[in-house]
Amino acid sequence: MQVSEVEVLIVLAEELNMRKAAERLFVSQPALSQRLVTIEHQWGKKIFVRSTRGLALTPDGEKIIDFAKKMYSEEQELRGELTAQQGEVYGTLKIAVASIMGQYWLPRVLKRFVERYPSVRVKLVTGWSSEMMRYMLEENFHIGIIRGNPDWRGEKMKLFSDSLHLVDLRMTDLKQLKNNERSFIQFKSDSTYYQEILEWWQERFSSPPLTTLVVDQIETCKQMALHGIGFAILPESTIRDVEAINKIPLTSSDGIPLVRDTWMLSTESMLELAQVKAFWEIVDEVTKESVE
Repeated sequence: MQVSEVEVLIVLAEELNMRKAAERLFVSQPALSQRLVTIEHQWGKKIFVRSTRGLALTPDGEKIIDFAKKMYSEEQELRGELTAQQGEVYGTLKIAVASIMGQYWLPRVLKRFVERYPSVRVKLVTGWSSEMMRYMLEENFHIGIIRGNPDWRGEKMKLFSDSLHLVDLRMTDLKQLKNNERSFIQFKSDSTYYQEILEWWQERFSSPPLTTLVVDQIETCKQMALHGIGFAILPESTIRDVEAINKIPLTSSDGIPLVRDTWMLSTESMLELAQVKAFWEIVDEVTKESVE
């Protein structure tokens, strides 16, 4: 039932007089009479009984009027809430984040965001960058935080470049990898990350690591390396807080540092939403602070 229909029914029920109701609604009496006929036809019920004395509610009409009053009351309450929230950022923000970023980078950003915009509800999903990219392409999320170099035609912001390091308790130089019998601890990741590491290894060595241990989480991989079980190749962002281990930057044969870029993705239409724009600005703010 449209809001205009609600108003028509409530005024008619209050006045029980077609002429007086028409005056209150600023319409002609014939137009109001025809509108009532249309409303009753839509309900399939007689709402008012007409007589020379005016209008009288039918039993069905009483129920319909009660419903109309409830609708009108809820509408006025909602309008009041929306008016009170003018200038306030609220709504739902849906973010798809690469797991590494969700663990090591997002908490700081999200803490600032929820403190500044407490009325926004955040829905978050984490996983491989390839999965998060699929979510963004399917337009299921407002913001995507993706590792690598995503092919994205919408709005994008480069957050930072994460250098890759070999971490180990014993080795202090990459040359020590040759003929080394220590286990390579590898965490499950998307294909692009694995491919970068594989290409780097093949460029330097003729054979694969003697032993490879594959774990499901990057934090497990990190802890195993910290406990001397073997060596790992990890992004700098995951080991900044670690001191008691050797961190050797990876470089190509040309001496170029190996890095893993991180991007924030959205679309022009999504950024028209206040909560999405607010998060984008918070990330930009935090990113600039990190550079300074």
